Amino acid sequence: MSAKSVGGVESPDLASHDSSGHETQYLAVFTGEVRKELDTIMARYPTRMAALLPALWIIQRERGWVSEDGMAEVAEILELTPAYVKGVVTFYTMYHQHPVGKYFIQVCTTSPCGICGAEDVVKAFLQHTKAGELGVTSPDNKYTVIEVECLGACGFATPVMINEEFLESVTPDTVPAILGRLP
Repeated sequence: MSAKSVGGVESPDLASHDSSGHETQYLAVFTGEVRKELDTIMARYPTRMAALLPALWIIQRERGWVSEDGMAEVAEILELTPAYVKGVVTFYTMYHQHPVGKYFIQVCTTSPCGICGAEDVVKAFLQHTKAGELGVTSPDNKYTVIEVECLGACGFATPVMINEEFLESVTPDTVPAILGRLP
């Protein structure tokens, strides 16, 4: 097998490592129907490079995050360098570079939201999810809570996104009810 370089990290093609450090076989995402979906997307654009963001979304949708091996797979299909793909993944905060919980909770903590109590909303989410600290996944693997710079709803502080759902005017008191309706 040849070695791929992704952001300075060398790893064999299609190899990955489990939590104990043992090498495991990486299973390609872009096979069967998922490959057909990507081919349809690529046909919309004048270059393969233009399909990079949608390809990364597909990886994240299928695996829950974008691994180094996922970046290498996208790079190969789109005929880009692995370093270029990693640069895009690390630039955009919407791509997860490590596994996250089933519910990815983003709390806006910019100045307007901060004045309206965003820090207390963050604390309530960390407490009620048992995640404990920002960026850490809860012991049951259900929740990951992070702070974000702006969700673009300063008039409805504190805004929160849970996966793709946008919530306005969240307070510490509403956090238990919000979490309670999640399956």
